[in-house]
Amino acid sequence: MSHSIMFDIFAVLQSMATWHLAALFFAGMLAFIISTVSGGGGALLLIPVTSWLFGASSAAPIVNLGTFISRPSRLYLFWQDIDWSLVKYYVPSAVIGAWLAAFLFSRLNANWIQLLVGIFLISTVFQYRFGKVDKSFNMPKLGFIPLGFVTALISTLVGGLGPVLNPFYMNTGLKKEDLIATKTANSFFVGIAQIGSYTFFGILTAQLWIYGLVLGLGAIAGNVIGKRFLAGMSVKQFRVMLILLMVVSGLVMIVQNIEWLL
Repeated sequence: MSHSIMFDIFAVLQSMATWHLAALFFAGMLAFIISTVSGGGGALLLIPVTSWLFGASSAAPIVNLGTFISRPSRLYLFWQDIDWSLVKYYVPSAVIGAWLAAFLFSRLNANWIQLLVGIFLISTVFQYRFGKVDKSFNMPKLGFIPLGFVTALISTLVGGLGPVLNPFYMNTGLKKEDLIATKTANSFFVGIAQIGSYTFFGILTAQLWIYGLVLGLGAIAGNVIGKRFLAGMSVKQFRVMLILLMVVSGLVMIVQNIEWLL
């Protein structure tokens, strides 16, 4: 950050409501406890909270900055479980998608996209037969090239689509710690592109930097607490939690966007 941004941050911090910062911290902690236990979705859970506190237009930059700040802690916790062979397919195209999305941020309405994503998420409960099967289709590693582009594009626009990726990771054979680790590594590199592009296009103001930093600190605490819960879960329990999160996330996205359509 430049000196002018740092000066603006200190000036803005003095005028902020303390309860806003406290709410962000605890929301980040709770969301990432759930996210660690259920394989993702922390960013998606935070979108309604940040939209309510700071407005819908600020949600995506705050959430993506906060989750990016939290990812080094999760990378450290799960480093040995990362499947780097998937990372090399996913990241290059995802970086391109993130930069394109930041450019389009103020020009597109993402409600239709969220509605379709919500329907897809709910369908996973039937694809996996309520958690009784490991895989519902074969996912080739080459498929992570277009997948990375599309998901980075959408998540940069709306603030988070973590559960959308879970079926694709699960269908490569990843199950528990390795799923979270590989997904986190991919998200970390995409996050660099997201924050860089938000900054380049002037989207991240001093106020949003503060909110993102506080959210990130809460998310770091959630990562540490969540890993303790994850260690005591079986693969089947993890899969059921994963599917439950995807279905709930899908329902939330559909309800929110049906209200917009009506």
